[in-house]
Amino acid sequence: MIADCAPAELRGTAFGMFNLLTGLALLLASVIAGALWDAVGYQATFLVGGSFAVLTLLGLWVIQARGTH
Repeated sequence: MIADCAPAELRGTAFGMFNLLTGLALLLASVIAGALWDAVGYQATFLVGGSFAVLTLLGLWVIQARGTH
C-alpha cells in the first residue's frame, strides 16, 4: 500500500516514515504493557490486550456495516 500511495521519488522516505512510526508505536505499547504488568499484574495486561482486540473487531464491523472502506 505504501509503494502504491507514495510518489516514486518519495517511496524510500514513505517506507522510512512508516517504519519509524510503527517502531514508535510498538515501543509505546511495550512500555505501557510493562508498566501495567508491574503495577497490576500479568492478568490485567492480557485483559487490556484482549479488550483492544475486541474493540478493533467491533470498529471493523461498524466500518463494514456502513459500507465505507
